[in-house]
Amino acid sequence: MPELSNRKQQLEAFDRLLTIMDELREQCPWDKKQTIESLRHLTIEETFELSDAILENDMDEIKKELGDILLHIVFYAKIGSEKKSFDISTVIDSLCEKLIRRHPHIYSDTIADDEEAVKQNWEKIKLKEKGNTSVLGGVPKSLPALIKAMRIQEKARGVGFDWEEKNQVWEKVEEEMQEFKAEFNVAGDMEIDHEKATGEFGDLLFSLINYARFIEINPEEALEKTNLKFIKRFQYLENAAKDSGKKIEDMTLAEMDVYWEEAKRR
Repeated sequence: MPELSNRKQQLEAFDRLLTIMDELREQCPWDKKQTIESLRHLTIEETFELSDAILENDMDEIKKELGDILLHIVFYAKIGSEKKSFDISTVIDSLCEKLIRRHPHIYSDTIADDEEAVKQNWEKIKLKEKGNTSVLGGVPKSLPALIKAMRIQEKARGVGFDWEEKNQVWEKVEEEMQEFKAEFNVAGDMEIDHEKATGEFGDLLFSLINYARFIEINPEEALEKTNLKFIKRFQYLENAAKDSGKKIEDMTLAEMDVYWEEAKRR
């Protein structure tokens, strides 16, 4: 494990990055062309790459991806300074002030004895700061639906609107499941109202996400881990079929299941 740097070295490294950013912006044709808008989709991509590295628990890759995201932050701040809107100093100062405001149990006389109290204080202060007319006003519209559902539920909990016990939440899951099953009989061939079915299925998913939150499971992370597990098993199936001289598209489901079960045991 490499020796970690001290505060002086950290500040020197950050200063070096700012100097390189200045040089790239002045001399590199690609860097000179970039705008806040052109960087946006690249920043989103870098964020997902960091997410992948975290799920794989690859610390070296996490370090690299954090560097890429830090570059983007410095890049945005450089453009902001050119527009005389903000610079890296005002970005950091604004963050520090926000952290102090939102941790009154550390920097003031507010009492917060546990994590839940901290979260509730955070949401109340955030609501007051932003001047939102709704507790849910701060949830980004462009968030993926699953993550958005999590944030909606967390924010509602922050002001006390939540179930009291996890068994109540599970009862809601079962209720939604029965409603969906009764309304759209899985055993029948009757044509269904897809708009209504979509709404009911959404209710079921929302209740499952709620239950996951109560038992401290991140549903986005859980689903992604299942995605990765499926990919690994399916690719084993593909390779095993190829090694046996078979084309997967020509195999029966029973034949594929043999390899699938092998993949599950690996």
